[in-house]
Amino acid sequence: MADTEMLYMPDIESNYVREFQARVIKRKKDYIMLDRSAFYPEGGGQPSDTGRVEWEGGSAEVTFVQKKGIVKHIIEGDPQSVPDEVTGFLDWDRRHAHMRMHTAQHLISAVILELYGAHTVGNQLYADRSRIDFDRTRLADEDLERVKVRFDELVDQAIPVSVYEMDRKEMEERVKVGRAQLDLLPSSITRLRVVDIEGYDLCPCAGTHVRNLSELGHLVPLGRESKGAQKERVHFTLEEI
Repeated sequence: MADTEMLYMPDIESNYVREFQARVIKRKKDYIMLDRSAFYPEGGGQPSDTGRVEWEGGSAEVTFVQKKGIVKHIIEGDPQSVPDEVTGFLDWDRRHAHMRMHTAQHLISAVILELYGAHTVGNQLYADRSRIDFDRTRLADEDLERVKVRFDELVDQAIPVSVYEMDRKEMEERVKVGRAQLDLLPSSITRLRVVDIEGYDLCPCAGTHVRNLSELGHLVPLGRESKGAQKERVHFTLEEI
């Protein structure tokens, strides 16, 4: 069976696709599989998209999207009642909030690497707040204020963000030391999807992002906590724009 074509993957503009046509190619007890989809499946610290699929005379809510071998669109109702041709609609407010948070996470990770040499080792994004785990550091409250000043400065520069593919070897040569854990990727992966904050940060990522830092708004640090020896968790949100 063919894989689902993920419509948000090719470039930054594809991250803004919020409505699409698709064919149902598999139906099971609680999910459908589509030949193409703009729904993001949970992964990389980013929650899945939600929304709905519609057809003439009916619709079904998409409550969760999961990628385990195949991309499963979990729906309310009977998947067997869904016809072959559907139109998908994202919950755009939720998606765009995740895009802002994910790009903000990249920017914070790059800023803290720049200022303190700390490596990002984990993150969890939500629509209204997020957190990032850093290794090899201890931060104080005044450090978070310094991070905010640098973050806001970069946002005010309205730096473009782009998404594209890059050969793994080139990525290994260009990425900043400590910015990505490329050694954790299987050696069979020779091309990587990268997110490029122009002139400032380059990082492999399969998530969804905004096209310009000006879409983020300014940073609101929510606090920090120790998560073990030389590991710090930073909580944050973003100002409304």
